[in-house]
Amino acid sequence: HGHYSLTHLLMPTNQSEEFGALVPWGDPNWYRGYSSPYYTDSHIQWRARIRSFVDTHIMPNCHTWDENKAMPSDVYVAAYKAGWLPGCVGMWPTKYLAEDPNAPKPPAGGFDAFHELILWDELSRCGSGGVVWGFAGGISIGLPPVLHFGSEAMKAKVAGPCLRGEKIICLAITEPYAGSDVGSLRATAKLNAEGTHYVLNGEKKWITNGVFADYFTVAVRTGGPGMGGISMLLIEKDMPGVICKQMQCMGVWASGTTYITFEDVKVPKKNLIGRENEGFKYIMYNFNHERWSIVAQATRSARVCLEESMRYAMKRRTFGKKLIEHPVIRWKLAEMARQVEATHAALEHITYQMSTMNKMEQMQRLGGDTALLKVQSTKVFEYCAREAAQIFGGASYVRGGQGEKVERCYREVRAYAIPGGSEEVMADLAVREGMKNYTNHLKKLSAGSAGAKM
Repeated sequence: HGHYSLTHLLMPTNQSEEFGALVPWGDPNWYRGYSSPYYTDSHIQWRARIRSFVDTHIMPNCHTWDENKAMPSDVYVAAYKAGWLPGCVGMWPTKYLAEDPNAPKPPAGGFDAFHELILWDELSRCGSGGVVWGFAGGISIGLPPVLHFGSEAMKAKVAGPCLRGEKIICLAITEPYAGSDVGSLRATAKLNAEGTHYVLNGEKKWITNGVFADYFTVAVRTGGPGMGGISMLLIEKDMPGVICKQMQCMGVWASGTTYITFEDVKVPKKNLIGRENEGFKYIMYNFNHERWSIVAQATRSARVCLEESMRYAMKRRTFGKKLIEHPVIRWKLAEMARQVEATHAALEHITYQMSTMNKMEQMQRLGGDTALLKVQSTKVFEYCAREAAQIFGGASYVRGGQGEKVERCYREVRAYAIPGGSEEVMADLAVREGMKNYTNHLKKLSAGSAGAKM
């Protein structure tokens, strides 16, 4: 035939209308009118829903919220009424929204992984990880353990108010002594002699949303050492002995990073999430989803650095001409663009796998790839933050003003490269997962050949 025929491709290729400002590489390529197998009219409508909220309610307020190191309490209900807050827990939780007759409807055709990708991507356009985490850094990781493993009574009490933005929930795993090494955590919960309640003692550190949370999904040690002795408890802020103090951190200021001390906190047995000593499994259940959301945010944050740099380079003049007219600046922009575009393509690929695999398959097969992509996205973010700062020069050294987003992003790189599993731990995990799967494959081959000889 001498040429390739495309008629055998059965997947939909939806060419979308151009959307956004069309700054070169300022948005993913399907915003630029490219065909994509991933997005439908439902995704296009959802994208408009999120962008409208971000442009109207978030962008004008980012600097103020960040400098105040707090979010106004009414923004959560606003995010619910705008129809997106329930979308950041890995599914559309229709059952728990039913109490509200005016509950927002899920996207047309149902909520999928690409709707959630759009949500994280569009939110992160604001250029403030602190504001993104301020809105959703607690609920996206604190509520899923309750939704998946909590009792019906617990879900009935907690899920609706959190999804409606009336209450805040957060996840408390990391301690001063153990971060990525979850199996070594030390906070203890001891069941009293009557078996009615646990007594909780310990410390948690770097807990997102903790200082303004009503509920804490807490990993504790109820059994022996290692991962087999961990349980999860739902703690309420008004339980005596819960002490929260906001930490002064390098970045993500608006998210309320918190040091929590538990001193002889009495926790009713009914607040146990799932079964005793099975908490490690529950923690792992949402880790891929958490890391994937971090990839989406870090990739867009890198893109924000690129877009801001492109805009600035087209107006700033040095040595008698615009920055963009200097070859070295064009080279910097190209280096940023190639990395951002490649990383986003890999992100869409992983998102497609999430759309086609059940939860068990995802846990078995996507852990290593998601871990590698987290490393990729945060390294690209770090590169772009640095190059953007160089392009902006002194303007990137000032909080607020023209370089506001770049200055903030530069401070927030570590908040993506370390939490959710540090780059080093993620890289190691990916290789270990690959080796485990390959070893299992060789065992199957060996067993098959042995069976054939019998």
